[in-house]
Amino acid sequence: MSQPNNVQKIALAVTRSIGSPASIAIHSILFLISFVLAFTGWISFDRMFLILTTIVSLEAIYLAIFIQMTLNYTTESIEEVAEDIEEIQEDVGEIQENVDELQEDVEEMSEDEVAEESRKTEQKHTLVTIQNDLRKLMQDIEKLQKP
Repeated sequence: MSQPNNVQKIALAVTRSIGSPASIAIHSILFLISFVLAFTGWISFDRMFLILTTIVSLEAIYLAIFIQMTLNYTTESIEEVAEDIEEIQEDVGEIQENVDELQEDVEEMSEDEVAEESRKTEQKHTLVTIQNDLRKLMQDIEKLQKP
Protein backbone atom coordinates (compact mmCIF):
# COMPACT_ATOMS: atom_id res chain seq x y z
CA MET A 1 0.00 0.00 0.00
CA SER A 2 1.40 3.40 -0.97
CA GLN A 3 2.22 5.91 1.74
CA PRO A 4 0.17 9.11 1.78
CA ASN A 5 1.89 12.26 0.61
CA ASN A 6 2.11 15.35 2.85
CA VAL A 7 -1.20 16.85 1.69
CA GLN A 8 -2.97 13.52 2.18
CA LYS A 9 -1.42 13.23 5.65
CA ILE A 10 -2.80 16.68 6.52
CA ALA A 11 -6.23 15.74 5.16
CA LEU A 12 -6.22 12.51 7.18
CA ALA A 13 -5.15 14.35 10.33
CA VAL A 14 -7.74 17.12 9.90
CA THR A 15 -10.64 14.72 9.27
CA ARG A 16 -9.49 12.56 12.18
CA SER A 17 -9.36 15.55 14.54
CA ILE A 18 -12.61 17.13 13.32
CA GLY A 19 -14.40 13.84 13.89
CA SER A 20 -13.38 13.70 17.55
CA PRO A 21 -15.31 14.55 20.72
CA ALA A 22 -12.75 17.30 21.45
CA SER A 23 -13.70 19.01 18.20
CA ILE A 24 -17.37 19.04 19.18
CA ALA A 25 -16.48 20.56 22.54
CA ILE A 26 -14.21 23.24 21.01
CA HIS A 27 -16.79 24.24 18.38
CA SER A 28 -19.55 24.38 20.99
CA ILE A 29 -17.41 26.59 23.25
CA LEU A 30 -16.52 28.93 20.36
CA PHE A 31 -20.19 29.28 19.37
CA LEU A 32 -21.12 29.90 22.99
CA ILE A 33 -18.40 32.57 23.32
CA SER A 34 -19.65 34.25 20.10
CA PHE A 35 -23.19 34.52 21.45
CA VAL A 36 -21.98 35.64 24.88
CA LEU A 37 -19.94 38.42 23.23
CA ALA A 38 -23.03 39.50 21.29
CA PHE A 39 -25.32 39.36 24.33
CA THR A 40 -22.86 41.33 26.49
CA GLY A 41 -22.48 44.03 23.85
CA TRP A 42 -18.82 43.46 22.99
CA ILE A 43 -19.86 42.95 19.40
CA SER A 44 -23.11 43.58 17.56
CA PHE A 45 -25.33 40.64 16.62
CA ASP A 46 -25.05 41.50 12.92
CA ARG A 47 -21.28 41.58 13.00
CA MET A 48 -21.13 38.38 15.12
CA PHE A 49 -23.44 36.56 12.67
CA LEU A 50 -21.44 37.85 9.69
CA ILE A 51 -18.12 36.72 11.16
CA LEU A 52 -19.52 33.43 12.45
CA THR A 53 -21.25 32.64 9.13
CA THR A 54 -18.10 33.43 7.16
CA ILE A 55 -15.89 31.30 9.42
CA VAL A 56 -18.34 28.39 9.44
CA SER A 57 -18.76 28.57 5.63
CA LEU A 58 -15.00 28.55 5.03
CA GLU A 59 -14.56 25.75 7.53
CA ALA A 60 -17.28 23.71 5.78
CA ILE A 61 -15.64 24.23 2.38
CA TYR A 62 -12.22 23.15 3.60
CA LEU A 63 -13.65 20.24 5.57
CA ALA A 64 -15.50 19.02 2.47
CA ILE A 65 -12.23 19.16 0.50
CA PHE A 66 -10.28 17.36 3.25
CA ILE A 67 -12.98 14.73 3.63
CA GLN A 68 -13.02 14.11 -0.14
CA MET A 69 -9.22 13.79 -0.14
CA THR A 70 -9.46 11.29 2.71
CA LEU A 71 -12.13 9.33 0.84
CA ASN A 72 -9.99 9.29 -2.30
CA TYR A 73 -6.97 8.03 -0.38
CA THR A 74 -9.06 5.43 1.43
CA THR A 75 -10.58 4.27 -1.87
CA GLU A 76 -7.11 3.88 -3.40
CA SER A 77 -6.01 1.91 -0.35
CA ILE A 78 -9.07 -0.34 -0.56
CA GLU A 79 -8.44 -0.95 -4.27
CA GLU A 80 -4.84 -1.93 -3.51
CA VAL A 81 -6.03 -4.29 -0.78
CA ALA A 82 -8.60 -5.77 -3.18
CA GLU A 83 -5.83 -6.41 -5.73
CA ASP A 84 -3.72 -8.06 -3.02
CA ILE A 85 -6.67 -10.25 -2.04
CA GLU A 86 -7.17 -11.30 -5.68
CA GLU A 87 -3.49 -12.23 -5.93
CA ILE A 88 -3.72 -14.20 -2.69
CA GLN A 89 -6.84 -15.99 -3.96
CA GLU A 90 -5.00 -16.91 -7.17
CA ASP A 91 -2.06 -18.20 -5.10
CA VAL A 92 -4.43 -20.20 -2.90
CA GLY A 93 -6.02 -21.64 -6.05
CA GLU A 94 -2.61 -22.69 -7.36
CA ILE A 95 -1.71 -24.19 -4.00
CA GLN A 96 -5.02 -26.09 -3.98
CA GLU A 97 -4.24 -27.45 -7.45
CA ASN A 98 -0.82 -28.59 -6.20
CA VAL A 99 -2.41 -30.20 -3.15
CA ASP A 100 -4.91 -31.99 -5.41
CA GLU A 101 -2.08 -33.25 -7.63
CA LEU A 102 -0.14 -34.43 -4.57
CA GLN A 103 -3.25 -36.18 -3.27
CA GLU A 104 -3.64 -37.95 -6.61
CA ASP A 105 0.03 -38.97 -6.48
CA VAL A 106 -0.41 -40.32 -2.96
CA GLU A 107 -3.48 -42.27 -4.03
CA GLU A 108 -1.59 -43.68 -7.02
CA MET A 109 1.30 -44.63 -4.75
CA SER A 110 -1.12 -46.29 -2.36
CA GLU A 111 -2.70 -48.21 -5.23
CA ASP A 112 0.77 -49.19 -6.46
CA GLU A 113 1.70 -50.36 -2.97
CA VAL A 114 -1.48 -52.42 -2.73
CA ALA A 115 -0.76 -53.92 -6.17
CA GLU A 116 2.85 -54.61 -5.16
CA GLU A 117 1.74 -56.29 -1.93
CA SER A 118 -0.75 -58.36 -3.89
CA ARG A 119 1.96 -59.37 -6.38
CA LYS A 120 4.36 -60.27 -3.55
CA THR A 121 1.68 -62.34 -1.84
CA GLU A 122 0.95 -64.12 -5.08
CA GLN A 123 4.69 -64.74 -5.63
CA LYS A 124 5.01 -66.17 -2.10
CA HIS A 125 2.04 -68.42 -2.71
CA THR A 126 3.53 -69.59 -6.04
CA LEU A 127 6.91 -70.17 -4.37
CA VAL A 128 5.30 -72.23 -1.60
CA THR A 129 3.42 -74.26 -4.23
CA ILE A 130 6.62 -74.87 -6.20
CA GLN A 131 8.47 -75.86 -3.00
CA ASN A 132 5.69 -78.30 -2.08
CA ASP A 133 5.71 -79.72 -5.58
CA LEU A 134 9.51 -80.10 -5.42
CA ARG A 135 9.29 -81.90 -2.07
CA LYS A 136 6.73 -84.30 -3.46
CA LEU A 137 8.85 -84.80 -6.54
CA MET A 138 11.93 -85.46 -4.38
CA GLN A 139 9.94 -87.93 -2.30
CA ASP A 140 8.70 -89.65 -5.41
CA ILE A 141 12.26 -89.82 -6.77
CA GLU A 142 13.51 -91.30 -3.49
CA LYS A 143 10.75 -93.93 -3.57
CA LEU A 144 11.64 -94.83 -7.11
CA GLN A 145 15.34 -95.18 -6.29
CA LYS A 146 14.73 -97.64 -3.44
CA PRO A 147 14.57 -101.29 -4.56
